[in-house]
Amino acid sequence: MNFLRRTPLRTFIVYPIVTLTWELVFNRGKLDFHPLFLPLLLWGYLQYRLCGLYRIKHGGGGPGLETPPDRLVFSGPYAYTRNPMYLGHIIFLIGLTLTLQSWFAALITIAVAIWFHIRVLGDEKKLAARLGKPYPDYVNTVKRWIPGLF
Repeated sequence: MNFLRRTPLRTFIVYPIVTLTWELVFNRGKLDFHPLFLPLLLWGYLQYRLCGLYRIKHGGGGPGLETPPDRLVFSGPYAYTRNPMYLGHIIFLIGLTLTLQSWFAALITIAVAIWFHIRVLGDEKKLAARLGKPYPDYVNTVKRWIPGLF
Protein backbone atom coordinates (compact mmCIF):
# COMPACT_ATOMS: atom_id res chain seq x y z
CA MET A 1 0.00 0.00 0.00
CA ASN A 2 3.06 2.27 0.03
CA PHE A 3 2.39 3.10 -3.62
CA LEU A 4 -0.81 4.91 -2.55
CA ARG A 5 1.35 7.50 -0.80
CA ARG A 6 2.18 8.95 -4.23
CA THR A 7 -0.09 11.93 -4.76
CA PRO A 8 -0.17 11.73 -8.60
CA LEU A 9 -1.22 8.09 -8.45
CA ARG A 10 -4.10 8.97 -6.12
CA THR A 11 -5.22 12.01 -8.11
CA PHE A 12 -4.96 10.71 -11.65
CA ILE A 13 -5.77 7.01 -11.16
CA VAL A 14 -7.25 6.07 -7.76
CA TYR A 15 -9.72 8.95 -7.31
CA PRO A 16 -11.20 8.60 -10.82
CA ILE A 17 -11.61 4.82 -10.40
CA VAL A 18 -13.14 5.19 -6.93
CA THR A 19 -15.46 7.95 -8.15
CA LEU A 20 -16.58 5.98 -11.21
CA THR A 21 -17.23 2.93 -9.04
CA TRP A 22 -19.14 5.03 -6.49
CA GLU A 23 -21.28 6.67 -9.16
CA LEU A 24 -22.03 3.38 -10.94
CA VAL A 25 -23.00 1.63 -7.70
CA PHE A 26 -25.14 4.42 -6.28
CA ASN A 27 -26.76 5.33 -9.62
CA ARG A 28 -27.50 1.70 -10.52
CA GLY A 29 -25.11 1.53 -13.44
CA LYS A 30 -25.88 4.94 -14.93
CA LEU A 31 -23.47 7.85 -15.18
CA ASP A 32 -24.45 11.49 -15.46
CA PHE A 33 -21.63 12.10 -17.95
CA HIS A 34 -20.89 15.60 -19.30
CA PRO A 35 -18.08 15.41 -21.89
CA LEU A 36 -17.97 19.21 -22.14
CA PHE A 37 -15.78 19.19 -19.01
CA LEU A 38 -13.29 16.54 -20.19
CA PRO A 39 -10.78 19.24 -21.28
CA LEU A 40 -10.38 20.18 -17.60
CA LEU A 41 -9.09 16.66 -16.92
CA LEU A 42 -6.55 16.97 -19.69
CA TRP A 43 -5.59 20.52 -18.69
CA GLY A 44 -5.06 19.53 -15.06
CA TYR A 45 -2.95 16.49 -15.90
CA LEU A 46 -0.84 18.33 -18.48
CA GLN A 47 -0.33 21.28 -16.15
CA TYR A 48 0.88 18.93 -13.41
CA ARG A 49 3.15 16.98 -15.76
CA LEU A 50 4.62 19.82 -17.81
CA CYS A 51 5.18 22.12 -14.82
CA GLY A 52 6.96 19.27 -13.05
CA LEU A 53 9.29 18.76 -15.98
CA TYR A 54 9.87 22.52 -16.18
CA ARG A 55 10.72 22.69 -12.48
CA ILE A 56 13.17 19.80 -12.71
CA LYS A 57 14.85 21.33 -15.79
CA HIS A 58 15.19 24.82 -14.31
CA GLY A 59 15.46 24.12 -10.58
CA GLY A 60 16.93 20.67 -10.26
CA GLY A 61 15.72 18.18 -7.70
CA GLY A 62 13.03 15.59 -8.29
CA PRO A 63 9.32 15.54 -8.96
CA GLY A 64 8.28 16.01 -5.32
CA LEU A 65 9.73 17.76 -2.31
CA GLU A 66 11.28 14.46 -1.26
CA THR A 67 14.02 15.65 -3.64
CA PRO A 68 13.59 19.44 -3.46
CA PRO A 69 14.85 21.85 -6.12
CA ASP A 70 18.39 23.17 -5.89
CA ARG A 71 17.45 26.58 -7.29
CA LEU A 72 14.40 28.79 -7.11
CA VAL A 73 12.28 28.59 -10.26
CA PHE A 74 10.57 31.92 -10.85
CA SER A 75 10.06 31.81 -14.60
CA GLY A 76 7.54 30.08 -16.86
CA PRO A 77 4.42 28.95 -15.01
CA TYR A 78 6.14 29.65 -11.69
CA ALA A 79 6.07 33.37 -12.51
CA TYR A 80 2.26 33.27 -12.16
CA THR A 81 1.60 30.84 -9.32
CA ARG A 82 3.94 29.27 -6.79
CA ASN A 83 2.19 25.91 -6.99
CA PRO A 84 1.24 25.15 -10.60
CA MET A 85 1.73 21.40 -10.13
CA TYR A 86 -0.62 21.18 -7.15
CA LEU A 87 -3.03 23.46 -8.99
CA GLY A 88 -2.97 20.97 -11.87
CA HIS A 89 -4.18 18.26 -9.47
CA ILE A 90 -7.04 20.47 -8.32
CA ILE A 91 -8.04 21.43 -11.88
CA PHE A 92 -8.09 17.73 -12.79
CA LEU A 93 -10.32 16.93 -9.82
CA ILE A 94 -12.67 19.81 -10.64
CA GLY A 95 -12.87 18.35 -14.14
CA LEU A 96 -13.69 14.93 -12.69
CA THR A 97 -16.39 16.44 -10.48
CA LEU A 98 -18.02 18.32 -13.35
CA THR A 99 -17.62 15.57 -15.96
CA LEU A 100 -19.39 13.05 -13.75
CA GLN A 101 -21.62 15.58 -11.93
CA SER A 102 -20.47 13.81 -8.77
CA TRP A 103 -20.98 15.06 -5.23
CA PHE A 104 -18.58 12.32 -4.14
CA ALA A 105 -15.85 13.70 -6.42
CA ALA A 106 -16.66 17.21 -5.16
CA LEU A 107 -15.97 16.07 -1.59
CA ILE A 108 -12.69 14.48 -2.70
CA THR A 109 -11.76 17.71 -4.52
CA ILE A 110 -12.47 19.86 -1.46
CA ALA A 111 -10.56 17.51 0.84
CA VAL A 112 -7.57 17.38 -1.53
CA ALA A 113 -7.56 21.19 -1.95
CA ILE A 114 -7.51 21.64 1.84
CA TRP A 115 -4.79 19.01 2.18
CA PHE A 116 -2.69 20.68 -0.55
CA HIS A 117 -3.06 24.07 1.14
CA ILE A 118 -1.82 22.65 4.45
CA ARG A 119 0.98 20.85 2.63
CA VAL A 120 2.00 24.05 0.83
CA LEU A 121 2.32 25.91 4.13
CA GLY A 122 4.85 23.29 5.26
CA ASP A 123 6.57 23.23 1.86
CA GLU A 124 7.03 27.00 2.01
CA LYS A 125 8.87 26.78 5.33
CA LYS A 126 11.20 24.11 3.93
CA LEU A 127 11.83 26.08 0.75
CA ALA A 128 12.52 29.29 2.66
CA ALA A 129 15.15 27.47 4.72
CA ARG A 130 16.64 25.73 1.67
CA LEU A 131 16.62 28.58 -0.86
CA GLY A 132 17.34 31.56 1.40
CA LYS A 133 16.77 35.25 0.65
CA PRO A 134 15.36 34.97 -2.88
CA TYR A 135 12.45 32.86 -1.64
CA PRO A 136 10.72 35.52 0.55
CA ASP A 137 11.04 37.99 -2.35
CA TYR A 138 9.39 35.42 -4.63
CA VAL A 139 6.61 34.83 -2.08
CA ASN A 140 5.93 38.57 -1.95
CA THR A 141 5.75 38.77 -5.75
CA VAL A 142 3.92 35.62 -6.87
CA LYS A 143 0.58 34.40 -5.49
CA ARG A 144 0.36 31.00 -3.85
CA TRP A 145 -2.54 29.64 -5.91
CA ILE A 146 -4.41 31.84 -8.36
CA PRO A 147 -2.48 34.49 -10.31
CA GLY A 148 -3.38 37.96 -9.15
CA LEU A 149 -5.84 36.76 -6.48
CA PHE A 150 -4.61 34.33 -3.82
